[in-house]
Parts: sequence; C-alpha cells; structure tokens
Amino acid sequence: MPNIQIAVNGRSYDVTCDAGQEDRLRLLARGIDERVATLARSLGQVGDARLLLMASLFIADDLAEARGENERLRAVDLPARRAMEERLVSAIEGLARRIETIAAQLEAA
Repeated sequence: MPNIQIAVNGRSYDVTCDAGQEDRLRLLARGIDERVATLARSLGQVGDARLLLMASLFIADDLAEARGENERLRAVDLPARRAMEERLVSAIEGLARRIETIAAQLEAA
C-alpha cells in the first residue's frame, strides 16, 4: 500500500492508501485543507483538532444535504428529476468556481 504525504493547515501527515488512490486522496485532502483554511481565516487558529472537527462537520452537513437531495430526486417523476438535476449541476458548477477562486486567492497570498 502506498504511503503519501498530505498537508492540512500547514501540517504534513503521512497517510496510507490503496494503490491507485493516491491522486484521489490528495484531491480530497486539498478540499479539507481549503475548508480548514476558510475556517482559520474566520475564527483564527483555534487549534488543529477544533478546525478539523468543524471542517468535518461542514463536510458531513454537505454530504447529508446531497444525500437528501438524492432521495428527493429518486422520489420525483423523470421530467421533474431532470430539471432538478440541471439545477444541481448548476449549483455544483457554482461551488467549483468558488473553490477555484478561493484556491487562486490562497496561491496569491
């Protein structure tokens, strides 16, 4: 199993993953790092554990909302489902643009 290094809030962590999952894990770690960085900017450095906990709670909330939206999509008829999917894609694209903007600001800082 490969061992890779990821960074969150300026700290490096060694993480083991399945072969072939290295890039995916790095991508996920960058997302967590972005969440933690956003929280650190608004709350200050309140400790790694607290920042990671808060970021985890926000991610869990996003996941719960996505799961709920998925269940709602399964419950509606096909034309309504397609319209909802288009709105969801649009929202995800908007979030991706926000993440890219945050990442660019972090790189410029």
